Amino acid sequence: MMRHLLLRLLTFCFALPLMAEEIPGTLVFSDEFERKETQSVKDEPGNGWNTSSSWSAKGNKQVALIDGALHIYIHPEANHAVDVGHAFAFVDGTAVMRFKFHGEKDTLMLNFADLSYKEVHAGHLCAATFGVKKVTLQDMKTGGMNLKYYDARKAGTLSKEDQDLIKTKSQTFPNDISLNEWHSLKVTIVGDTMTAEVDGKRIGSFSSPGIAHESKQVLRLLVSNKVTIDDVKYYRQK
Repeated sequence: MMRHLLLRLLTFCFALPLMAEEIPGTLVFSDEFERKETQSVKDEPGNGWNTSSSWSAKGNKQVALIDGALHIYIHPEANHAVDVGHAFAFVDGTAVMRFKFHGEKDTLMLNFADLSYKEVHAGHLCAATFGVKKVTLQDMKTGGMNLKYYDARKAGTLSKEDQDLIKTKSQTFPNDISLNEWHSLKVTIVGDTMTAEVDGKRIGSFSSPGIAHESKQVLRLLVSNKVTIDDVKYYRQK
């Protein structure tokens, strides 16, 4: 009997770290997209999601709920990537979801933003961009979206020194994604470090000061071509 109790206790103790790893924080948002649209002309993602189609694609539809998943596709008249965003206020946190690429040019960016922060363009703070062959982690706050550099680039006056500095604000990791199959991704921010995983495999981590911004308010999903997503969950650590 004593031996049996000890075995149960040891099993429980060793399981605790695994249980903690499986729960990356407090679940604050979840969407399985199990709903239908009331019309088929305009974006209607529902559940608090916002899209950019009204200003980036002349109002043309770029987001559709089909068979319990969110299909995002760029319209030929669009002048910007499709932006599908949802509020997610946190300092440290994790975003997980399933996604499906359909072509070699497909990309999905998880863009963390604070629209009240006026020292960067459009609130851009940091991002994780998933492509068919690579994943890029980026500090935008102290990099290319900082207005000092953003405005200089637009004016054609960005110095070589600043160009070199911006290059240090991101890191790219190789990763192969098969097309037309479901994959899972996980992006975690803790302090000044962002970590990306695909299908349960750690792809890489990148540390930079802008990632630690303490007022992340929105997570925007930016799609350059066509991506299907499902089972989105946001967790807050603090």
